[in-house]
Amino acid sequence: MSAVLVIAARDDWPTDRVVKALTDGGAEVFRMDTAEFPQELTLAGRIDARQGWTGGLTTAHRAVDLADVSAVYYRAPNPFVLPATMSQAERRFAAAQARAGLGGIITALDCRWVNHPAAMSRAEYKPLQLATARDSGLTVPPTLITNTPDAVRAFVGDVGGSVVCKPVATPVFVEGDLLKTVYTHRVTEADLGDLRGIDTTAHLFQAWVDKAYEVRLTVVGERLFAAEVHAGSAAAHTDWRSDYASLTYRPTTTPDDVAEGVRRYMSVLDLRFAAADFIVTPGGQWVFLEANPCGQWDWIEHATGLPISSAIADELRGVPA
Repeated sequence: MSAVLVIAARDDWPTDRVVKALTDGGAEVFRMDTAEFPQELTLAGRIDARQGWTGGLTTAHRAVDLADVSAVYYRAPNPFVLPATMSQAERRFAAAQARAGLGGIITALDCRWVNHPAAMSRAEYKPLQLATARDSGLTVPPTLITNTPDAVRAFVGDVGGSVVCKPVATPVFVEGDLLKTVYTHRVTEADLGDLRGIDTTAHLFQAWVDKAYEVRLTVVGERLFAAEVHAGSAAAHTDWRSDYASLTYRPTTTPDDVAEGVRRYMSVLDLRFAAADFIVTPGGQWVFLEANPCGQWDWIEHATGLPISSAIADELRGVPA
């Protein structure tokens, strides 16, 4: 019997929705978190001249044969949990072995992926996202990535208007016991007068794009689920992630040229899922900002009724759109 392998954090409730949609559709599901390996999850994989990887994954309550895996849903699992008796050096060594062993066998599975970890890892780079979007026919804002103050001032002069600064990678970090987020910031004249710290790492600067609203476009295979995101505060107008409580949502349709560009983008980066963000200008132009290959979608489904979880389940089961 074929099975869908789901690899995600144990407490990831959006994945719970996908698992329910899969089981409601009659699929056999084996769910695991890499945090279960090696203490709660065992692996026995074998390959030889006659056949590819066989064997299985087993916990105290369930098991799956590698040969039966027809699809994998991969969504931000937790790190390996290793025995506390190990030294730090032993733990680093064991984690590398676990990644190469368990991760290597799983990524070698020849099946449907949403998404393959190698494709996800590559597609997380914003410079690659912007270049691929541009080459796919999507409109992107003028963008500078630099650690040089002079380059920032020159860029501001070139674009001739307002500029924002945002993180190049994840905007979230932990300091002490606090989870902090770096939001998009509109660059002021005072900022330009004191650019100390720019030389410490890479920074992303982008021309400000006047917006009527933004769109979160969730892509699942060939299906596009577009939701308008309307800001209800000044902070949300600059970065809607800074004030979720002020937001309102409305399902919308994706213009044909944007849909074609997005599908080219997904094909080039070998993705079957992405959460893309667009600005829609007062004149109706869609401007691409980024596309997260492991982006959040559940709150959009809850707010709009768009059937994203069932679409992900259909993609994993090979059900045509």
